[in-house]
Amino acid sequence: MTPAGWAARAGRVAVVVILAAVTAYALLLLSSVAGHAAPVGPSDPSGPATPAPSGGPLSIQINAPDNGPSASVVTLIGITLLSVAPALLLMMTSFTKIFVVLAMTRNALSLQSVPPNQVIAGLALFLSLFIMWPVVSDINSHAVQPYLNGQLDFGGAFNAATGPLSKFMLAHTRQEDIALMTRAAGIPNPATPAATPLQTLIPAFMISELRAAFIIGFVIFIPFLIIDLVVSAALMSMGMMMLPPVMISLPFKILLFVLVDGWDLIITSLIQSYQGG
Repeated sequence: MTPAGWAARAGRVAVVVILAAVTAYALLLLSSVAGHAAPVGPSDPSGPATPAPSGGPLSIQINAPDNGPSASVVTLIGITLLSVAPALLLMMTSFTKIFVVLAMTRNALSLQSVPPNQVIAGLALFLSLFIMWPVVSDINSHAVQPYLNGQLDFGGAFNAATGPLSKFMLAHTRQEDIALMTRAAGIPNPATPAATPLQTLIPAFMISELRAAFIIGFVIFIPFLIIDLVVSAALMSMGMMMLPPVMISLPFKILLFVLVDGWDLIITSLIQSYQGG
């Protein structure tokens, strides 16, 4: 056979092999597609699962086994009191009056930032605690401890706690201020001062405290005002009009305040103003 015949025969064999390979690949591809496209029948649904038994119905434990409040309730009440403590301190204690008097004393001495506000607030806080200690002890004995021991519910403890506070505020509130707040609220006048509701008594107490604080501040300002007038007149007579009188009068004010023991007089007067009630 000639070389050309061998080459033609080899070409035909190669074409047949390629066609056989392509045919086999096409058959495999069709079988795989058919296998993937075959539908799958749905499975039967399973029945509902049986719930596991629980420990009992849901309940919130408010009282402890000894009929006292649970720890969570006590914690919640404590957090609530801490959030409203500044308002209670300002409205229902002697803090406002003491703080105003101490601040006016600082202004009368012409001292803008000595002592600083933190010192004045701290002194007013501890003086208020000293003055209010009998009221705090009474509340603890008749309201807090019985509530913690399970002898009173929350409503009874609240009523027992407001009693000493109302008594303290009534002792230092003018009847004119109570009548003013009663008319402003549009409610009938109480039969007795002790029957005044808290929503009327608290603002009346604050007005009375501010009035008393301003009266004490006026008395404190008088001697220092006299020193300012004397120093101003002396400077005017010497023709020293450009010199601020405060620079000359301030040392004399401090000297007078120290010589008369001013802090002792002011604090003693504040404490005695509450002992009268």
